[in-house]
Amino acid sequence: MVKSAKIRDKTEGIRELVNDGESHLIRIYSGPMAKVIFSLAIIWSLFQIYVSSFGIMEAIKSRAWFFGFLTIMIFLLIPATKKQQFKRKLPSIWDWICIASTIASVSFLLLNYDGYAQTSLHIPLDFWFGGLGILVAFEAARRAAGNIMTGLAAIFLGYNFLGYYVPGAFGHSGLSLERVIDTMWWGSQGIFGVVIGVASTYIYLFILFGAFLRKCGFIDFINDLALAIAGRSAGGPAKVAVIASGFMGMINGSGVANAAAVGTVTIPLMKKAGFKSHFAGAVEAVSGTGGVIAPPIMGAASFVMAEFLGIPYRTIMLAAAIPAILYFLMCFMSVHFEAKKMGIEGLPKDRLPNIVNVLKERGHLFIPVIVIVSLLVSGVTPLYAAVWSMVSAVVVSWFKKDTRMGLKEISAALEEGAKGVLTVGAACTIVGIIIGTISVTSLGLTLGNNIITLAGNNLFIVAILTMLICIILGMGVPVTASYIITATISAPLLAEMGVPLLVAHMFAFFFAALSDITPPVALSAMVASGIAKAPFFKVAFTAVRLGIIGFLIPYFFLLNPSLLFAGGSTLESILAGLTGAIGVIALSAALSNWFLIKLNIIQRLLLLVAGFLMIDPGFYTDITGMILLLWVFSWQKTTIASLAKKQTPVNSIPG
Repeated sequence: MVKSAKIRDKTEGIRELVNDGESHLIRIYSGPMAKVIFSLAIIWSLFQIYVSSFGIMEAIKSRAWFFGFLTIMIFLLIPATKKQQFKRKLPSIWDWICIASTIASVSFLLLNYDGYAQTSLHIPLDFWFGGLGILVAFEAARRAAGNIMTGLAAIFLGYNFLGYYVPGAFGHSGLSLERVIDTMWWGSQGIFGVVIGVASTYIYLFILFGAFLRKCGFIDFINDLALAIAGRSAGGPAKVAVIASGFMGMINGSGVANAAAVGTVTIPLMKKAGFKSHFAGAVEAVSGTGGVIAPPIMGAASFVMAEFLGIPYRTIMLAAAIPAILYFLMCFMSVHFEAKKMGIEGLPKDRLPNIVNVLKERGHLFIPVIVIVSLLVSGVTPLYAAVWSMVSAVVVSWFKKDTRMGLKEISAALEEGAKGVLTVGAACTIVGIIIGTISVTSLGLTLGNNIITLAGNNLFIVAILTMLICIILGMGVPVTASYIITATISAPLLAEMGVPLLVAHMFAFFFAALSDITPPVALSAMVASGIAKAPFFKVAFTAVRLGIIGFLIPYFFLLNPSLLFAGGSTLESILAGLTGAIGVIALSAALSNWFLIKLNIIQRLLLLVAGFLMIDPGFYTDITGMILLLWVFSWQKTTIASLAKKQTPVNSIPG
């Protein structure tokens, strides 16, 4: 009974993390209130499509409308405490108070912003309603984005007032309440800054696009296609997880959501095939997180990066291409070597879908992805691409009866998109407080100068400190919010050391994304461990091993931007990618302790060195790494030939 209770408690904890890929449970209403919320969600989605693509509205006002819809939906759908019932007919009294406060503060802003913009002068009511709006933002973030994110924002907000008491270089004279409210509510650097602007446009539309793909059966198609492609090879089910999660991650940009949606299918398959529970959970966590850094869509943070840097999104896509390929290759080959080591074969042919039949029945569902990639590469705005890709998803769904989307499915997709943006929207809203604080107090500049002084102007030490900042600030925080915080604080440090801005932001982006598999928090690993019924830390540390290239590659492209197509010629970048891929294979073999057969300690060290040398772009390093790799290859081939004569199983060789 005790064991059952523990399992039930753990399951409930995991449900809170995996529900709809968010960090909360969504209320289920019955009666008229359910119809009200359904209608509100559809109106919100249609409004955001209109404002983001066709309509014309001032930036602050469109963001205020987004904030109003967002917080009202949060107060309706996410309870104030975990003890509140999730099945209700009406919101609680506190919910109604929060909703009324939202309407009052947002309405006052919309009605009075023009007057303030013309004179830059405030009346007393501006501060009262501005303060109320900030409190609303915190309560909404507490419910939807969690205590860690909200607590971090509260610390930054307090820093505005208490800087006088902070000793040393980080202290300041302190700001008045009016100055803080003016910055956080009425200004363009606080709640209604660039971050919520990206959330209300790019992030919302791409989450909506993912909802349309799910409603037309795209997830089932990707799972079946991955099974058909990799199911029969060694460790097939785990390779299916890598492929399927990678595809879905490109669209939804959430490793946590991937582990929840795809992991429920792939993790049991991996365990049944013979993989250990912790390894199965780690594969899903790593591959799901990888989708965030993989073009063409990547995570929502990539659109924030394009906005921050003022460059076309296709530049971000191209820069992420080689690192993403190396990341997934590492995971894929680690699975392959693990399967070979354990003697795990693929699934039998009669249990796998036929690739021809899969493509014939649902291959048309890939057209929206082709449409969005083509539009993004052609240079059109991501917003334009997202809208037309949604339209194409509906149109191509009509090609087959089984996938056809009618009014019911379209409405459901619009509703799902609205609900899917709650966590990331709340996080982006509250991040505005952090960004505003960094700006108005010059905290970022002070932190940067002190870190550079501490590092003695050594780029490598600055990079390590930047990595630690990214991982620590990213713990338990949605990737988009994590990237925004870390990019604001850490990217300028690298830029000041002479690193190109794109490279500096990609460095921060990678480590913000990888915080999802980095202990002690590692949300993706936490979700996957719950599904796999494996110890969390065992899953998390295995995930770090499988995704180790993600922690290494930023240092390589920091020193040689050709890996990002940001330095040298295109040919040099392609060659760097090819040799890097060979190096990744060597590195994954060394860490898996298997190449053609089990490795001895010398062979492992040789492959480890070969991997590092070939990932680092350079003629001499590549040649040296290739020689070491061929040496181990021929050594193992000779051993295999010798064992064949003795008829000794390769799995019985001592390490």
